Amino acid sequence: MAPDPAAGTEARGVGAPAPADVFTGGSENGRLMAAVDWASTPVGPVETWPASLRYAIRTVLASRFPMILTWGPEYTQFYNDAYATLIGAKHPGALGDDLRITLAEGWAALQEPVERAMATREASWIPQLLLLLERAGYREETYFTVSHAPAFGDSGEVAGMHAVCTEVTRQVVAERRQALLHDVSTAAGRREDERDLAVRVCAALAEDPLDVPFAAVYLTGQGGPGLERVAATGVDAGRLPASAADVGELGGVAADGLGVAGGPFGDPVTDAVVLPLTGGTGREPVGALLVGVSPARRLDAEYRTFHELLAGQLAGAVVDARAYASERARAEALAELDRAKTTFFANVSHELRTPLTLLLGPISDALAESGTDLPPGVHDQLTMALRNGQRLQRLVNDLLEFVSIEAGRTAPVRVATDLAADTAELAGVLRAAAERAGLTLTVDCPPLGRPAAVDPRMWEKIVLNLVANAVKYTFVGSISVTLTAEDDEVVLRVSDTGVGVPAAELPALFDRFHRVVDSPARSREGTGLGLALVRELTELHGGTVAVESRPGVGSTFTVRLPFGEPDTDLPPPPSTAPVRAAALTPWDDAPARRSSGADGAGPLGTVLVVDDNADMRAYLTRLLAPWWTVLTAADGEQALRDVRTSRPDIVLTDVMMPGLDGFALLKALRSDPVTASVPVVMLTARAGQEAAVEGFDAGVDDYLPKPFESAELLARLRAVLERTRGRRETASLSGAPAVPRPLSPPRPRAGEPADLPLVPGRAPAQEAPDAGTVSETLRFPSTSASIPPLRRRLRSLLAEAGLDDDRAYDLVLATCEAATNAIEHAQSPTEPVITVRVVVRDDAVEISVHDTGQWRERTSSMDRGRGSMLMSAFADITVVPGPAGTTVTIRSPRPEG
Repeated sequence: MAPDPAAGTEARGVGAPAPADVFTGGSENGRLMAAVDWASTPVGPVETWPASLRYAIRTVLASRFPMILTWGPEYTQFYNDAYATLIGAKHPGALGDDLRITLAEGWAALQEPVERAMATREASWIPQLLLLLERAGYREETYFTVSHAPAFGDSGEVAGMHAVCTEVTRQVVAERRQALLHDVSTAAGRREDERDLAVRVCAALAEDPLDVPFAAVYLTGQGGPGLERVAATGVDAGRLPASAADVGELGGVAADGLGVAGGPFGDPVTDAVVLPLTGGTGREPVGALLVGVSPARRLDAEYRTFHELLAGQLAGAVVDARAYASERARAEALAELDRAKTTFFANVSHELRTPLTLLLGPISDALAESGTDLPPGVHDQLTMALRNGQRLQRLVNDLLEFVSIEAGRTAPVRVATDLAADTAELAGVLRAAAERAGLTLTVDCPPLGRPAAVDPRMWEKIVLNLVANAVKYTFVGSISVTLTAEDDEVVLRVSDTGVGVPAAELPALFDRFHRVVDSPARSREGTGLGLALVRELTELHGGTVAVESRPGVGSTFTVRLPFGEPDTDLPPPPSTAPVRAAALTPWDDAPARRSSGADGAGPLGTVLVVDDNADMRAYLTRLLAPWWTVLTAADGEQALRDVRTSRPDIVLTDVMMPGLDGFALLKALRSDPVTASVPVVMLTARAGQEAAVEGFDAGVDDYLPKPFESAELLARLRAVLERTRGRRETASLSGAPAVPRPLSPPRPRAGEPADLPLVPGRAPAQEAPDAGTVSETLRFPSTSASIPPLRRRLRSLLAEAGLDDDRAYDLVLATCEAATNAIEHAQSPTEPVITVRVVVRDDAVEISVHDTGQWRERTSSMDRGRGSMLMSAFADITVVPGPAGTTVTIRSPRPEG
């Protein structure tokens, strides 16, 4: 008997979707489920399904949120397109299958919330539920936020389970990795020891074995070539290579043989990656990071990016550690150098004290015992020698003071002192120097009401240094010295209307050897120790020193000392300030003057002496006055004005001076057509070949380092004057301007000293040069005064030959060094000349320097000390000694093009 259609409709429920309409709606899963043979499943054919199931399926398929429905005791599952993507390769086979079978690997986590929701009819909410899925061919670590709710049948009974879920795996993993990167950064910190850094980073990595099952850090420069393992975590370090030649060699480590388990499910780790630790683009790696790959996560782009960030953090930390260690090593080296320098100064200072004593003692005795009987000139010279010896003694004492302070051997011996009276007396020592400088010195030191406990010797240095410093840097206005009592402190203020100090220089003003760059001053002399010593001595008393200054307005130095308690009842030692006053003002000036006993120009001419040291000006005046009319200037600016008004025959200038120094003066003279031809001779404390080269390149006519012999200075001045007059006479005959081209020195004038006699005879015969070859032979007297004209002629000749400036400079330097050696070392020459032959060919330049004497015995024919090294640096050098003299040949290839 056929079934009654009406009865079937009643059973299915009025208005329920028809079987053909259950899977409609256009979803991919709807089409797949329509093709399933549901009759072979526990839920039976679609025609027998209750209305509640049909409605539930239509609701699931219509949703774009991941949803799954299980029905009946066999957990037959229905799900939508969004859920299908979550189970990967298990779709579409899971349609109509038992959920417990489809998600067998994750059922242990799902069973309890599913059954609880169905039993209690209460929905669950589980955020970030860890599930083990095998949807991609491996046991995958996944996280889901899921809600399970009961699914009801037509009569209200619980017929199944309805779940809504979303995967949050990427979010969970990303947050975990971000936290690990932060922990690694914190562990690295700013560490100097890179090994300790690696150990701490590995300890941080050990906190996240899900992303880093194991790790090992390899670093370069650990006592050998290549990479060395310095730290590891999560693995038996003995199974890893202790070293590797490079990053590529570490890539051969077999992770599956290390016996490491990883991931949340304890699966074997079979893969690892090696990441170079580089400090930036183009830099050599500082190490490598070997990390294991979680077996529960695919090594995708995000995982690789995480590894790269991890390696980048570690590389940056290692680079910073090495930079920090390098800086510390550099600081230690500088500190050691500073200690060595201080020790050297201490040793030298001690050694200087004995000869200083033997110099100053006899001079003082001679002045004291026979001063009135000495000729005025001798008395003045001895007084000047004593004064400058005392300046040197002050420098020695200051250096020793610093050495003692650094070594902790200096402590003030405080005695009860009438500080007001002592300060007024000390400041008054420099009153004469201030007045000669046109300054007003005001001293306001009223009685303090009670004695102050200070070390008188140290207080003397504090006051004298501050007042002398004010006089040195003040050109117009006044200086005031005040002493007051404020609460329980003694306050000394030294104010001036001087040049002031820029704000950027103030923090370093009390540092040792610090000088304010380009600051106008009465003298460039000084060691940079005065203000540093003021600070050190003030701090030894428990006080402070500060400065307020504005450029162009002036400065105020403020010293604050506690009144304190005396350390001894002994009276204070007598002050030595009167003896030291001259030592503090080497610039103390006298007006420019002509030498006495000369009407008009002297027998040789007029010389302008430019030096910021008054004693040096006085010494040079006495030295030159018998032969020259001497004018003096205290700085370059005054000298420039004097040259333009008085037109001296020669300018004799120091190099280091306040304001316009020697080089700036020379440049100003050479740039003005009116003064360009005035010869200039430089005197300087900067000795050495490099300093001389700098002077000659600037256009100086001669260059003499201090200390010098008076006879040599007189001879050089005569030689410069003679050359200048020779050029002028030649220019007047030809009608052309004077050009300094002394191939052979000019003849001396009648009645004048002959410093550079003409070289008699002809130059040695020379081979005819090839076509395109420049060749010339030069002969000069065997004296040091021949070097400047040789230098100028060589430069002109090599320039004419088209040689580039750098090669010409090197060859001129080497040739002049060879000529200097020939002049200094040739003994008993048969002819007091040197012969220089220059041959410039297309392929090479060859210069020979020949002398006619016998060289001193040397340990080797090529042992020429620094000169030989200097020449060899520029060209090939050969030396041929012989009975007729020695020939040094300098040969340099000429680059093509």
